[in-house]
Amino acid sequence: MADKNKVSSPDHSRRRFLKYTGTAIGGVVVGGVVGSAFSGGFGKKQAAPAPAPSTAPQTAADYNQAPMFFNQAQLQLTEAAAERIFPKDENGPGATDLGVVFYIDHQLASPWGVNSREYRTGPFIKGEVTQGDYQSINRHELFTMGLQSMEETSKTKYSKSFIDLTPEEKDAILTSMEKGEIMVINGITGKTFFNLFCRLTMEGVYCDPLYGGNKNMLGWKMRKYPGNQMTYASIMEKDQFVVMDPRSLHDHFAH
Repeated sequence: MADKNKVSSPDHSRRRFLKYTGTAIGGVVVGGVVGSAFSGGFGKKQAAPAPAPSTAPQTAADYNQAPMFFNQAQLQLTEAAAERIFPKDENGPGATDLGVVFYIDHQLASPWGVNSREYRTGPFIKGEVTQGDYQSINRHELFTMGLQSMEETSKTKYSKSFIDLTPEEKDAILTSMEKGEIMVINGITGKTFFNLFCRLTMEGVYCDPLYGGNKNMLGWKMRKYPGNQMTYASIMEKDQFVVMDPRSLHDHFAH
């Protein structure tokens, strides 16, 4: 009787625990027999096995193509306008397919967008033709205010957002911007904004893909531009034009 009332020793209790959980044999039965008993009994219907993972090749995601500065509306406006400046045609992709909007976005999010390391003390006066403007607002402010003016003009003139306009209507708005007929802020006309927009668009078309634009180096391929080659020694003495597969800065990275 005394033996029946004796409390089990710690070692005995541990052995029982290991036995019923399957830990003593590596835990392989926890998800099987014992696991089934604990989760609802042996009579419970077993769930269908998970399907095998697909072996089809997956396209690698381009994590560089994500907005860092624009909100969604600004991103769409910029993409729509850039496509009119550099449209897709029979020669190749346009600004949209080349990811130009992400190049512009990343530039405005960078120190360049806030005119970092530039002299920013007034007086702010209109420069000569050969000097350009010296503005009191930063580049990213000029750009977002220009987008806002472009959108407001579109709604006033056509009662639609710029992104919903026909190609001809978009061109009419951009032409008014280029001529300086649309005001942005404090004496700054759409011409200043348009010039900045055009410059950034073309940079996005032909930049190294590292910076967000020129997706898959398609801008370079249209021009048969070789990109960032380490050497041209093998073709320097050739008389004919040599088409080379373009290389980006990424191609020189030691993986």
